[in-house]
Amino acid sequence: MLFCQKLILGVWLTAVLTTEQKISQPTVTTKSGKLKGKLMKVKGTDRHVNAYFGIPFAKPPIGQLRFSPPQPAEPWNGVRDATSYPPWCVQNVKAFTELPYILKNENYPHTVSEDCLYLTVYAPADTSKNARARLPVMVWIHGGGLLVGDASTYDGSALVAYENVVVVTIQYRLGFLGFFSTGDEHARGNWAFMDQVAALKWVQENIESFGGDPDSVTIFGNSAGATSVSILVLSPLAKGLFHKAIIESGSALIPDVAVSDPGIIATFVKEAADVSGCKMSSAALVECLRMKTEEEMLNISTSLKTVRFHFVMDGVVLRKSPKELLANKEVNPVPCIFGVNTDEFGWLLSSAMSFPGLLEGMNREQMDRSLQNIVWIMDSTIKFIDLILDEYVGDTENPVQLRDQFLEMMGDLVIAIPVIKTAKYHRDAGFPVYVFELQHRPSAWASPRPDYLKGADHTDEIGFVFGGPFLDSDVSVLGNATDEEKTLSRTMMKYWANFARQGNPNSNGLVKWPVYDQKEQYLELNLKQKIGTKLRDHRVMFWMETLPEKVKAREHAEL
Repeated sequence: MLFCQKLILGVWLTAVLTTEQKISQPTVTTKSGKLKGKLMKVKGTDRHVNAYFGIPFAKPPIGQLRFSPPQPAEPWNGVRDATSYPPWCVQNVKAFTELPYILKNENYPHTVSEDCLYLTVYAPADTSKNARARLPVMVWIHGGGLLVGDASTYDGSALVAYENVVVVTIQYRLGFLGFFSTGDEHARGNWAFMDQVAALKWVQENIESFGGDPDSVTIFGNSAGATSVSILVLSPLAKGLFHKAIIESGSALIPDVAVSDPGIIATFVKEAADVSGCKMSSAALVECLRMKTEEEMLNISTSLKTVRFHFVMDGVVLRKSPKELLANKEVNPVPCIFGVNTDEFGWLLSSAMSFPGLLEGMNREQMDRSLQNIVWIMDSTIKFIDLILDEYVGDTENPVQLRDQFLEMMGDLVIAIPVIKTAKYHRDAGFPVYVFELQHRPSAWASPRPDYLKGADHTDEIGFVFGGPFLDSDVSVLGNATDEEKTLSRTMMKYWANFARQGNPNSNGLVKWPVYDQKEQYLELNLKQKIGTKLRDHRVMFWMETLPEKVKAREHAEL
């Protein structure tokens, strides 16, 4: 549970909570009924934003709807109050009790519920009542390892106020409740992705009421949210529901998340039956689990030995493995932005996984112990880890060099290389691709992070993309941003919103961001932007060419 706790910490430290002064209460009419929201202020601008929290986009997935595709939300009579935050989807929130200095917003819920399929809409206050206004829509899918997270943590008001877009943040089922699969028709799995599709369908049907354009929808997300975006780009279920995609530090190709082996599914089904006390046959197991209480389901989930939950080739969300779909160019035809940060395993993920020797340096024994503790994310690469260590670590015994090279290896293995591979596949499919690397370490992290971390850690881009320095909130980790960082945030908001508007991030006043073609140029996001070529080229060559050749040679020698 320490991993989950620290991952939650990262989510909270990267995002912001909102406690705005009430100025007036805007209303809007959706196909399900009328909503009453709240008016929000944003620093540095006189524009106001209408926010509507806790809008249901599906029926509560409880009872017989547990482990079932989401169903459309029921309509309501009268005016529904959309001024307070909805509960989180079921997850482990014990770590929040250790973060009193972060949880300053007393209005934020500390509760979880299976009744959690809600979204939040942020729209410019001066356009939401104008039926002719059709602004680009940006739908945020939160990260958190597919285990934790929520929609309300991410305040879209600054992005809306400064860039004149509509922002939607969504929730989806997590962990066991979001991904349990029996591998057959009784529980196909991928419920979380189906929830995301249901939210996108709601956007298509309702977003015009908020001033948004259903024909200009961009999905974007970080980490597990980026993996979700990457999956939706591959899913026929999501075809036509969005028109652009931004994928930040995540990919459908990250190790050990996609499962097609019936043996692995059968092992997990047996474990679920043993822990729950239910019979193992698919029909009986699913029916038994549907009878459990919410508390019992959380206890079952936290009792499983499985550290992470897999998505499966269910024939609905995914007809083939992500690698097959990408190789066959079977993708939804949309332009994409792909990006990584310089130090993806610099501190947040490495400390969450309790790697020893982070502060003082790492010895060989500590490195080996770290590898044994994370075999669950190593996928098949664990079989030839010695070849990978030769590339990154070599024969050095210097503790600081060992730590730095090991963390670089993990960042490449888990995030950077899968993202770059996915970008190449999408480019080769013939669709516009843009690639970035965030390099700046936020000054707000000067105290909690160690000195060895010089660049951008996992999730660091989120605060800049959401305009953290300009949020009128009680909690914002970029609230003490320097003037240069405020400029960087405005720049990144502009790039992201331009892409949402036109499928191209460029406009006057910005460094021109080139298309990622065969030249493989990309944008280096720092206090000053510049163009780079062939991102992490020598590491990409190792993973895509050198390593496969060495593995093939070894396998041939063993015959």
